[in-house]
Amino acid sequence: MRTDLSATDPLTAEQLSEWVRDARQRTMDLVVDLTDEQLVGPLLPTVNPLLWEIGHLSWFSERFVLREALQESPILPYADAIYDSGAIPHDTRWRLRLPSREQTLAYMAEVRDRTVARLLDPHCTDVVRHLALYAVLHEDVHTEAITYTRQALGYPAPQLPGLSGTTAADVGAGPLPGDVDIEGGTHLLGALRVDPFAYDNEKWAHPVPVAPFSMARAPVTQAEFAAFVDDGGYTRPELWGAGLGWLQESGALAPIYWRRRENGWQREHFDQYVDLEPHRPVSHVCWWEADAYCRWAGRRLPTEAEWEVAAGGEPAGGTFADVRRERPWGGQPTAPAHANLEWRADGPVDVAAHPEGDSAFGVRSLFGNVWEWTASTFSAYPNFESDAYGDNSVPWFAEGRKVLRGGSWATRARYVRVPYRNYFQPGRRDVLAGFRTCAR
Repeated sequence: MRTDLSATDPLTAEQLSEWVRDARQRTMDLVVDLTDEQLVGPLLPTVNPLLWEIGHLSWFSERFVLREALQESPILPYADAIYDSGAIPHDTRWRLRLPSREQTLAYMAEVRDRTVARLLDPHCTDVVRHLALYAVLHEDVHTEAITYTRQALGYPAPQLPGLSGTTAADVGAGPLPGDVDIEGGTHLLGALRVDPFAYDNEKWAHPVPVAPFSMARAPVTQAEFAAFVDDGGYTRPELWGAGLGWLQESGALAPIYWRRRENGWQREHFDQYVDLEPHRPVSHVCWWEADAYCRWAGRRLPTEAEWEVAAGGEPAGGTFADVRRERPWGGQPTAPAHANLEWRADGPVDVAAHPEGDSAFGVRSLFGNVWEWTASTFSAYPNFESDAYGDNSVPWFAEGRKVLRGGSWATRARYVRVPYRNYFQPGRRDVLAGFRTCAR
């Protein structure tokens, strides 16, 4: 079965139906072990009550596929009043009278089964298929969010059935120092109209000049970031620039899940502490922390155009060929050898792992392990066109969010693509985000 979106051949009805089932099963597997109390959890600004979140996912699919595209009657007549994320303020979600766990799971199953039946109908339209795919990818975003919500709340690591592909060589692959030099040129940043799928904030490709640059072959590791912390990085105002206000307000002295012990640093991994793994990428750092590290190290964050060139371009005799590879490694479908995705390792692996996933320039781990902060602020491309789901991008363009690229260990293989733009507030530390650097 196809595992990602990058292939040029369209998904068959059977493949898309299997993705609908698979996405819904992943959601259920991520919450099956939690108590009813844990499914609600405390009110925090960076999480949702999980009982609300899993119901919202079914509402999203029902709204766009069954109700809007197919004009079917609502399964839950009051669903808009409790699950519409655009209309219900964040804090209100803890005060709603939600269906019970059993009722929510039944609603999830019914929406899934109706959607699959409509997709397998020989008269199914392209509009229905597109919106069903959109709903699958929306669910993929949320299953990653459920993963880092479990981390934020100190719940045990999820035990997901049927996952494999991580080897001892991946976990203990070691560091990958050094830069690669990439010549300048002009890059078409964004999605092409011939792409099989694109989000609205990727529309449309437009030429961007890119000066020659040197990019690290791997993301910044835990050992490298620990050196910044141990050198007083969080206590030196001159390193923080515009992030000084965040630093003072947060009171941060280290990454959010780190603690110091006599024998060194440890990090919290869900409900337990482990010693830092020196060659794994640092994770759960915000944009301000990444920016301060760069200032300390005499480096900088890449722009999203530079990241796209490094991931999808190819060398071409003194410049780069803007060939727009489907994946950093070329045209092969995503396999476990290429990237640490899909929860296979239950966390990041060493940055030297997955040499089969190198880009044409020799840059590694551009997909998987950790999302990578870029220097770019999330804004509309010059020829932006909004999607049917207007809340996907437009409300966030004016917030000063920063763009992340590449995907994490909890990202689905079908979801990650070279032009995909993730975006969070620069102070978010709960997401599975790290960064790589460029020479100044």
